[in-house]
Amino acid sequence: MTSFSEPLPFDATIKALKNAVHPSLLDAQVGIVCGSGLSTLADSLRDVVLVPYDELPGFGNSTVAGHKSALAFGRLGDGDGISVVVMLGRFHPYEGHPLATVVYPIRVMAKLGVKHIIITNAAGSLNPEIPVGTIVVIRDHIALPNLTGPLNPLLGPRTSPNHARFVPLSDAYSIPLRRMAFMSADKMGWNRSWLAEGTYAWVSGPTYETPAEGRFLRAAGADVVGMSTVPEVVAARDEGMEVLVLSLATNAVVIPQTYRSIREEVDMLTSGQQVERPPTPTVSHEEVLHIGKEKAELMRLLVEDIVNSISQLNRT
Repeated sequence: MTSFSEPLPFDATIKALKNAVHPSLLDAQVGIVCGSGLSTLADSLRDVVLVPYDELPGFGNSTVAGHKSALAFGRLGDGDGISVVVMLGRFHPYEGHPLATVVYPIRVMAKLGVKHIIITNAAGSLNPEIPVGTIVVIRDHIALPNLTGPLNPLLGPRTSPNHARFVPLSDAYSIPLRRMAFMSADKMGWNRSWLAEGTYAWVSGPTYETPAEGRFLRAAGADVVGMSTVPEVVAARDEGMEVLVLSLATNAVVIPQTYRSIREEVDMLTSGQQVERPPTPTVSHEEVLHIGKEKAELMRLLVEDIVNSISQLNRT
């Protein structure tokens, strides 16, 4: 693991990758980050080379179910395709990783020459108009840990003197890449309801939101909420990458319209009336993984077609 008080071992990481991966694959043009249950995105790769994280200086290990711990290098897309690098599992602050470790793979991708990055995640839906199973093209974010605590990945010394000290995020989410996502869905004949656009709220986790927190985030304008992604987006923009984020709504955040009144229940009991005791709804990671597995093929098809579009863009 690395922290911003320690030098980042980029040279050692690149050397390890050069020893493990053929130069034709190491020259990656697109980076992809796989969220919970979405690592099957790598199944489309050809000429795959897997490099475990524990063989790479500076990398941590992903400890969350549904995440693997390897970089996958390969070719994706029509014809000969283009070279891509895929994170099979990401790092989260709630696992105990410092922010420098969380975003370290993104910075390594940049040093490999990646200019476009597609980041996927599993998220909870805050918006009743975004049902479970919808893929949401993110257009903006709310990052409470960035605003209120020491969880911004740009805290500390700059990783390069060429990087801006103050990074604008009003253009964080690439309009051309977002347009490609909707054009790909249209080309594949998808139902319009399968793809939406919205705002992502980043929370630190690892607890799921209380009803009051969910209500607060919804009122603030967030459509989906998750425990990752924003640090990666910030680092990618710091590195000058074009960013596309695709959030799969894997569960509905529990936001009841009203609370049960325990006082009223006690009054009913003391007056001899029967009281219904409905179970309190909750969210589980198993539910997240189930929906991720169910919709993984749709996400794979979408990402592959977007990569094709990026490939054509790079040829022009």
